[in-house]
Amino acid sequence: MGSGSPPPGRRIAVSPPQFEETPSGWYLTAGPELPVAPLKGDVDCDCLVIGGGWMGLHAARRYAELNPDAAVVLIDAGRIGNNASGRCMGFAIDLAHNPRNRDFVEDVQGNQDELTVNLDGNAYLRSAVEELGVECDWDPQGKYHSAATDRGVADLVSFSKALDRMGQRYRWVERDEIQAITGSRHYDRALYHPGTILIQPAKYLKNATRLLPKNVTVHENTAITGVQYGTPHHFFEAVPGTIRAKKVIICTAGHLTKFGFYPNSAIPVYTFASMTRQLTEAELAKAGDRSAYGLIPADSFGTTVRRTIDNRLFLRNVYSYADNFRMTHAEVMETRKHQQVAFDRRWPELSSMGFEASWGGLLTLAQNGGMVFGELAQNVYGAAFCNGTGVSRGTAFGKAVAELATGRSSPVIEILKRKAPPSRAYPRLITSLGVRFVTGRRFRQAGQEV
Repeated sequence: MGSGSPPPGRRIAVSPPQFEETPSGWYLTAGPELPVAPLKGDVDCDCLVIGGGWMGLHAARRYAELNPDAAVVLIDAGRIGNNASGRCMGFAIDLAHNPRNRDFVEDVQGNQDELTVNLDGNAYLRSAVEELGVECDWDPQGKYHSAATDRGVADLVSFSKALDRMGQRYRWVERDEIQAITGSRHYDRALYHPGTILIQPAKYLKNATRLLPKNVTVHENTAITGVQYGTPHHFFEAVPGTIRAKKVIICTAGHLTKFGFYPNSAIPVYTFASMTRQLTEAELAKAGDRSAYGLIPADSFGTTVRRTIDNRLFLRNVYSYADNFRMTHAEVMETRKHQQVAFDRRWPELSSMGFEASWGGLLTLAQNGGMVFGELAQNVYGAAFCNGTGVSRGTAFGKAVAELATGRSSPVIEILKRKAPPSRAYPRLITSLGVRFVTGRRFRQAGQEV
């Protein structure tokens, strides 16, 4: 059962998440919006899933598949696809690169467990594309870990040692090739690792929602304002109505702490991205000889880059502590300057065009790197705190927690059960100062990798 489980029968006031100040560029280019269907009146269901991101969407899908006669309700406080999940860079990663983890190379079992979990998530994503017909610009081309400095190359060498220990395939990409791929003289070397899938995250989330099983009802723009856990039903207050559920699966990232579990454990961090307009044919010739690619920086505080099939460049960098789980418009625009610097470094002959959209997205961390997974109270389940790699890991978490809620087991469930839960964070002031200091120092150390 979960840490600090609230006593049944006591009402808990839930402060709803605040809406983002700027829409995600992915959302703006993802095609028609879902029809808005906020909750109206009172609803009864067998299973309520809260949160329409990678975890919640796939928890709802999996629970409905396993229980075709059950009434499943999926709610999101905002618009699915424009939530935190739709604001990532769209890498479905099988094995992440963590060069600053001192045990990364040696932790073969930990890396293998991560690979098992992420491959399960990717397989479930693939089934949505191949079996359900979810359109998302699916591109299983793998990823490039790019370096612009000697220090970055050293990080790639460390990563290659971990891959060697796991028997993973990869290849080195020398300067001429990575510069031809990207059209940028900024890069010195890269490591290509297959297995990662590039997707348009907002397009996937919206289209997968449209193709959920028939026994799932979706309500967007529906924020929970109060909850009372009990037996045989849990009661959730929203505006304007109440949801009565036999089971609930909470997949709200750091906002899970507002539902009475793991209080004061979430460390809310934002990362930021910007998107160009569509490039012209002449401009595309300067952006590399590939119609699409994804670059992950050797230094995790460097700049992530995507060139997309609709002929845009996306750049992401900067991490910042998010007071009260949100960032202001002014803060988003301030970070845009750093994306412009990265643009200038990589494509000086293109960068004067600037950006069409800039946005931030929430990433929830824990002091000890812990994760939420499992039964938090009687018939209350939760999955949260991905600590990164959200597309693959989040999908696997959501699928697994739904299976757990139906009494099933699997290798992924057993792996996730062994993960440490999130520890209590330091007081907010200390945490915010610490995060700002560390992220600022790491950002400066990244140097030209930004």
